[in-house]
Amino acid sequence: MSDAAEKRTPLFDEHVRLGAKIVPFGGWLMPVQYTSIREEHQAVRNALGVFDISHMGELVASGPGAADWLNTMLTNNIAKLEIGTGQYTFLLNEEAGIIDDLIVYRIQDETFLLVVNASRIEEDFAWLQAHVAPEVELENQSARYAGLAVQGPKVAELFRALFGDGQELPARNKIAQLKLGPTDLWIARTGYTGEDGIEVFFAAEAAPQVWNEILQKGHSLGIRPCGLGARDTLRLEMCYPLNGSDLSPEYNPLEAGLGFFVDLTKPKFSGREKLLREKQAGVTRQLVPFRMKEKSPPPRPHYRVLRDGAAAGEVTSGTLSPSLNFGIGMAYLTTPAPKPGEEIEIEIRGQKFPAVIEKKPLYKKS
Repeated sequence: MSDAAEKRTPLFDEHVRLGAKIVPFGGWLMPVQYTSIREEHQAVRNALGVFDISHMGELVASGPGAADWLNTMLTNNIAKLEIGTGQYTFLLNEEAGIIDDLIVYRIQDETFLLVVNASRIEEDFAWLQAHVAPEVELENQSARYAGLAVQGPKVAELFRALFGDGQELPARNKIAQLKLGPTDLWIARTGYTGEDGIEVFFAAEAAPQVWNEILQKGHSLGIRPCGLGARDTLRLEMCYPLNGSDLSPEYNPLEAGLGFFVDLTKPKFSGREKLLREKQAGVTRQLVPFRMKEKSPPPRPHYRVLRDGAAAGEVTSGTLSPSLNFGIGMAYLTTPAPKPGEEIEIEIRGQKFPAVIEKKPLYKKS
C-alpha cells in the first residue's frame, strides 16, 4: 500500500484507525471508502458525510495589486468578489487549456485564498509565480492547512451543535472565520456533492481534534466519514467535472460547458484571445453527460463513444450511480453538437451498449 513518494494528510492515522481502505490519489495516500461507497454516498444524500480534503492546496495572494493581478490570471471576475465571498474559476495556459479549476475567496480587501486541486499545487504555484506582478506576494500555504468537507442536508443542525444557536451559518459561496475551541477555522458554504455543506480550513496540527469533534457532534445526525469513492459518485451525479479527467490542458472551459465562469468582457487574462475566437466560430467538441440504458454495465474512463456507429470521442468519467442505480458518465463528443435525448453507444470490452445523452444534472432531488 505505502509508497515513500506518496504524501499523507494530517488525518492519515485517523483513517487507518477507522478501517479505511487507502489508495494513492494525486500523489497522496487517501481513503477511498470506510464501509462501502453506496452507504457513504447515501449518508451524504440523506444525512451527513465528512471528507478529508487536506490534500487540496491553499495559495494566498496579497498586496495592493493582488485583485487586479488575479483578474489577469483567472477567468472569472475578481472585481465582483466582496470580502468574505468566493467564486469558482479557471487558471488557463496561453492556449486556453485548463491548468486547474479552483475556488478563490476574498478573505480581506487585499488578501485572496485560492483552494486548488491536490495534484496541481506545485504547477499552479509555479505558473502564478512566473507571472506575478509587483506589489503582490504569493505564498503556497498548503502544508500549513488541513481541510474537511462536511456535506449533507443536516449540515445546519451540525453547525448549531458545534457553534451554538447564536452563530449563523455562512450564506452560499460565503466564507467566515470562526473558532472551535482554541482552533481558528475558515468556514466556506461550498462543496462538491450537490448537497448543502461547508468546507473548513484550519491549522494542520489541529486536524485530528477537529475531525473527531465533528464525528462526535454529528453522531446523532447519522454522520459518516466518507472516502474518495463516494466523493466521485456524488459529484458525477451532479455533472461536476474532475480535474485530470474531465478537465485538463487538452480542453478549454467552453468545450467543458463552463463558459459561465469565464468573463470574456475582461480586457486581459491568459487564453482570452483563443476563447474569443472559439466562441465566435463555435466549439468543435463538447462535454456531455449521459446515462446507460437497460441493464448495461457502468462506463469507465477511456471507453470509446460511438454516434451512428462511428467513433465520436471517449468517456472521461463514468460510474454506477448509487442514487439512480444505472451507469452514468461524461464524455467529450465532436460536432455536430450533441443534444439531450440523442442515443449513443459505449464500447465496453469489445461490445457496444446503448446510452442516451442527458441534461445536467443527472441526479435531481425529488
